[in-house]
Amino acid sequence: SASVFALSAGAVSFGQIVKASEPAFAAVLSQFVYKKPVSKAKWMCLPIIIGGVILASVKELDFAVSALISACIANLFAAFKGNENKKLMETDGLKDRMGSVGNQFALTSILGFLMSVPVMLAKEGAKMGEFVTLFKTNPILSTNLILSGLYFYGYNELSTMTLKKTGAVTQSVANTAKRVIVIVGVAIVLGESLDPIKLLGCSIGIGGVLLYSIIDTLLAKK
Repeated sequence: SASVFALSAGAVSFGQIVKASEPAFAAVLSQFVYKKPVSKAKWMCLPIIIGGVILASVKELDFAVSALISACIANLFAAFKGNENKKLMETDGLKDRMGSVGNQFALTSILGFLMSVPVMLAKEGAKMGEFVTLFKTNPILSTNLILSGLYFYGYNELSTMTLKKTGAVTQSVANTAKRVIVIVGVAIVLGESLDPIKLLGCSIGIGGVLLYSIIDTLLAKK
């Protein structure tokens, strides 16, 4: 919910810039709250990744305080979600009863939906009648809403599977790399220009993710 508020409160590019700091939130929580240390080499890679996303988006920057606050809250929630999901996967007995990562994600999605309903009703409950009418009469709205929901669910389930194979910080790093791809993909689909600064930022961001994934292995060989 906080991510949606962040992207609707200001420019999408600004929301993506703030959301790019998610790995830093995840790293801090993993290091100091969940006692899962992150190597110094990987800490050094985070500014490269975050800087790449900022560089890719900076020409479209449109600052909004509400977007900044919402995006930071979203980062905090995402960091807790990743670490708590990983904790569930490693809890003996509980992981066996859930059966699979897909079941775990389904349960957390249902809980997230139930917690979001009061916020939705408080924020936009008065527009519910108008929304239902539009959903029934506007096939573009209904089709896009259903498809975006399915795609979003699939993306998040795959993200949870990634978390099982790696860790909360690595998942956040991959999520940040996704933002670089989104920036380029949207530019291609909408026919926007891919200027050199945007391309440079994307290259730095993706290169930073690659470095993050292999840096410990490279240093261990020395």
